[in-house]
Amino acid sequence: MPGQIKISARQLMILTALYTVGSAILVIPSGMALVAKQDAWIAALVGVGAGLLILYLYSKVAYLYPEMTLIEIMETLLGKWLGKAVGLLFFTTLFINAPAPVLFYLGNFMTTQMIPETPILAVNILFALIILFAVRLGLEVLARSAELMFPLFILLYISFVGLVVSNIKLENIQPVLEAGVGPIWPAALSFVSTVFIPHIVLLMIFPASVNRPDQARKAFFTGSLIGGLILVVVVALTILVLGPDLTARNIYPSYTLAKKISIGNFLQRIEAIMATMWFISLFFRITLYMHSTVTAIGQIFRLKNDRQLVLPLGIILVVMSIIVYPNVPYSQTYDTKTWVPYALSIGLFFPLLLLCVHVIRKLWSKKRTASKG
Repeated sequence: MPGQIKISARQLMILTALYTVGSAILVIPSGMALVAKQDAWIAALVGVGAGLLILYLYSKVAYLYPEMTLIEIMETLLGKWLGKAVGLLFFTTLFINAPAPVLFYLGNFMTTQMIPETPILAVNILFALIILFAVRLGLEVLARSAELMFPLFILLYISFVGLVVSNIKLENIQPVLEAGVGPIWPAALSFVSTVFIPHIVLLMIFPASVNRPDQARKAFFTGSLIGGLILVVVVALTILVLGPDLTARNIYPSYTLAKKISIGNFLQRIEAIMATMWFISLFFRITLYMHSTVTAIGQIFRLKNDRQLVLPLGIILVVMSIIVYPNVPYSQTYDTKTWVPYALSIGLFFPLLLLCVHVIRKLWSKKRTASKG
């Protein structure tokens, strides 16, 4: 259980950074370029600023109840039964809306870009098996593996940026703010809802599972900032190299960007190596979703061993990843029309509600103490 599992602040920072990048590195530039055109990079910067404010809200909730996970906070504030019911609803809807679509993106990416003859189900099952193996091994093993994989991720990322820079055309981002600041806000909101709002899931491990709670907040913010800035650079590069129109038309513009890498006549077609970077971030995103869901259900039903949930949830994950999006146009419509209000409801309004309940309970207890005195 989370009380016995402890990771270091550095491991939390690395996990948060990889979780932040997640599937967004593949899909976020396209949707933002569609709305904000050549100003998508400005919207991404605004999104990072707004995202850090939302993370402050999460850290506030976490530090009011430092030894508790999100489920335990719900039970404390809302009462045992209502807290359990809300927690179960929260993680059930999140399971359908978060890890399943991310696994769909991975399978769709592989079957459309790299291995078109392979059924998406086969890809999803293979990747899900690795994720379930990681979830069964636990948070400490996952954190140590993140420490090992992070240098490789950063090396590939720096290589990717360095090799693409020669293709930059500055005219692709001009004129700046051609349509004014109007399109910036919906694009920034899309960025925040995809990149930062899902961090509420990390309250299942932050700060309760960190061995130095005093350093956890800094690690949480630093990891999120690193991940956010990585994405800002990717968005900017896709606009600068491909242009806003081509970026908006591509489902996976960062992969198209990797195809542009050509040094002399010998360093070409290395996008498959670059794809390793995306697999690393996708793996940690889905695994942390799954770990949090397994832990949450285990706490709601007071299970002595929550690992028995891993396989059934894994089977449901694979099935949901096939049926959650019937096709790509549906997924694009869903991501723009449905995901944003859903994300705001669970990631902004819900934590604000918890804070309001905390304040009301505190005032009520003060009033009762005063009346007794």
